[in-house]
Amino acid sequence: MARRLTAAALSLLSLIALASCTGKDAPEQPQGAADPPRIVVASGQDVTGKNGIRQQLIDAWNAREGEDGYRARLVELPGSADQQRSQLLGALQSGGAEYDVVNLDVTWIPEFAAAGLIRPLTGAAVKSPDDIIRAVDRTSFWDGERYAVPFNSDVGLLYYRKDHLRDAGASQTGLGRGVTWADLRELIDAVNDDSTKPANYEEGWTTQLAAYEGRTVNAIEAFASAVPDFALTDEDGRYTADEAQLTAGVTELRERTASPYMLEESSGFREAESLSAFAEGRTTFLRHWPYVYPALYETFKGKLGVTRLPGKAVLGGQNLAVTSNTSEQRAAKAAELIAFLTDPDSERCLLRAGFAATRSSAYRNPGGTPECRHASAYSAGPSTSPTGESAEVKAPDRLADGVSYSRDILLPALSEAVQRPRTPLYGAVTQTLITELDALYGSRPAGSSRPGDAQVAKRLDEALSEVLPG
Repeated sequence: MARRLTAAALSLLSLIALASCTGKDAPEQPQGAADPPRIVVASGQDVTGKNGIRQQLIDAWNAREGEDGYRARLVELPGSADQQRSQLLGALQSGGAEYDVVNLDVTWIPEFAAAGLIRPLTGAAVKSPDDIIRAVDRTSFWDGERYAVPFNSDVGLLYYRKDHLRDAGASQTGLGRGVTWADLRELIDAVNDDSTKPANYEEGWTTQLAAYEGRTVNAIEAFASAVPDFALTDEDGRYTADEAQLTAGVTELRERTASPYMLEESSGFREAESLSAFAEGRTTFLRHWPYVYPALYETFKGKLGVTRLPGKAVLGGQNLAVTSNTSEQRAAKAAELIAFLTDPDSERCLLRAGFAATRSSAYRNPGGTPECRHASAYSAGPSTSPTGESAEVKAPDRLADGVSYSRDILLPALSEAVQRPRTPLYGAVTQTLITELDALYGSRPAGSSRPGDAQVAKRLDEALSEVLPG
């Protein structure tokens, strides 16, 4: 049994690794005087893999433009998100890279806008703005102006093993919208108390708490769940939290991640490690992003459950912006490209590929397949299943009891998600959170105890007050 689980985990991780590490090489531009004008799009690597959905949408734009029109070229940046941010900042500040469009993490928009590295956008860059999910679209603005258009979104979800719960005789195996952390602890207790635990099982759940952005995300989710209307900063980037709020947040975070509920190794996990632990059956629950749903379902089929996170979930994703370095002529064409890449059909294609779409209209066909015309590999063919699913879809939209994954789980999670701090100083803020919360998860001298919640919160409050204005 252990060998089969390990094989499943390796198979699943190979799918994710292939998606995240093997983006399509940017096509070479033909040489010669007759070369068409070009637009260069810089982005992180596409989690949908080689010749993934982003490249296919670029190809669709090029086909529409024809031989004499502008040619868009996708350049995928290597490394982690932090490394990509540093590369883009250096390139745009020096003027050394000819990027016309940049695909930015939602937390980077204030920083790039305040530094004058991206341009305010006119209406030509966005089609039907009222169709964009409001919480998602807010990430595109800074200082009252639109600087970007949402491309693909992201939000934390809860994945779980139905077979673990069923075998333990748990009170419920299909978790709905109203699940709480207390419910999760009760279900974990049922699995832990079972005399015949699942093979490889160790602890109830896992997440991403290594000293990187994943720790910040988990912290903000806990803080926002513990404190109504919690925010570290206001709309102008000024510090607005206080020590009492931070204490409540630290307490919530500690309780969520305490033994015997969380797998202890999670304190050093990133996305890949947490996914591996879940795939190997070492945990029953997993906090992760929407892009792993198709691969998880491919591995576990009906044994897999997915629902919204208990409490608050953090909003992620990437937005497209036009750089200030590009010429006025290319900037106008770049805005047209952004409008195409983020239009309703492109968003349906992104949803089919496993991303969280940014438009409400993409979710209007629950239980079926969203129509996608721009990208042939993700276009909907005739349905051959009694549920209305296309044979090409690896993960079903229809779940138990008529629940739609896209309409009833993903869309509400995006609409009600909380944002990370909105500030041009986000890099310093997230590093402060990661560093100060190491008191909960980092190594410590033998025989010493970890500081209390109020002590951690006090240090965090002092450190954030030094980093942020206000």
